[in-house]
Amino acid sequence: MKTRKILAAFCALGLAGTGLVACTTGFQADVSRFQSKLPAPQGQTFAVVADDPALAGGLEFSQYAGLVSQKMATLGYTPGTPENADLLVRFDYGVDNGRERIVDSGLRDPFFDPWYRYRPRYFRTRDGRVFVVRDRSWGYGFYDPWFRDNDLRSYTVYTSDIELEIDDRATGERLFEGTAQAMSRSDRLQYLVPNLVEAMFTDFPGNSGETVRISIKPEDR
Repeated sequence: MKTRKILAAFCALGLAGTGLVACTTGFQADVSRFQSKLPAPQGQTFAVVADDPALAGGLEFSQYAGLVSQKMATLGYTPGTPENADLLVRFDYGVDNGRERIVDSGLRDPFFDPWYRYRPRYFRTRDGRVFVVRDRSWGYGFYDPWFRDNDLRSYTVYTSDIELEIDDRATGERLFEGTAQAMSRSDRLQYLVPNLVEAMFTDFPGNSGETVRISIKPEDR
């Protein structure tokens, strides 16, 4: 409940654009797509293959490739085999190890008085911990009762992405390239990949050379 109030306050102050908090119910995926001579679905067969040979034949890849196949079939393309399909759909996915972010959640001091000087001061200890002190001209020294180290919140942000390439199997010509990337507090591929696939195929194939931001639903916790 406290976290929700903090996020709501940030949003009310218009701080969402700082990238420190997310005021939407989920995270956003940035989708970039490029196409050239991508044929209409009618009469075209396709097969989804791993762009990374290390993923080929894996159960995890097969599950995610199935999601791509469903989307292609919904568009009107016909499933085939890698040996005889008109189109080879090369698919790859991943998530990084994440990076830590620190945000000051102390939006205002309940005892703030505009007649006193008030500014946050940050200190880093030898072990790397960061503290914020609410500085006043009439401070209480080391045992300042206004000192609140819990104003700082840290969390890990992960960057995930998928890549989709469509080639003409017979000629090897590249017909489509697309990437979908998102930042979130989850590193679960079982959650991220399906949503990134959904983003990739939203208004597919899109406008060539355009990057669009598409909302991704939040993870159930």
